[in-house]
Amino acid sequence: MMKWEYKPGDWQQEESATCVAEPQCKMPRRFIVYLLNDDFTPMHFVVDALEKFFNKNHEQAVAIMLNVHNTGKGKCGVYPHGLAETKIAQVHQYAAEYQYPLKCRLEQAPDEN
Repeated sequence: MMKWEYKPGDWQQEESATCVAEPQCKMPRRFIVYLLNDDFTPMHFVVDALEKFFNKNHEQAVAIMLNVHNTGKGKCGVYPHGLAETKIAQVHQYAAEYQYPLKCRLEQAPDEN
């Protein structure tokens, strides 16, 4: 979008007006966080992690956990890169504290343009 910029006193001299392009802001890239299936992490632990770190209610967490169990991965959410990395680190640290091999993966979300 273009906008006209006038300096003080320009109202008398129209030829001194200039057209300035406003900067275009890009949306930050978004990333999908997936929880990956393993044969050792208990289902209740996965549900707890989804509720704790991804703000899912119990029904949503159970549905994602079942998707992880049945298909090998489950979508936890879509976030900007820094937040996605933080959530993954939190899950990995939480799982390590209880000696479970629960892992997450990050994938770039398709462009929304």
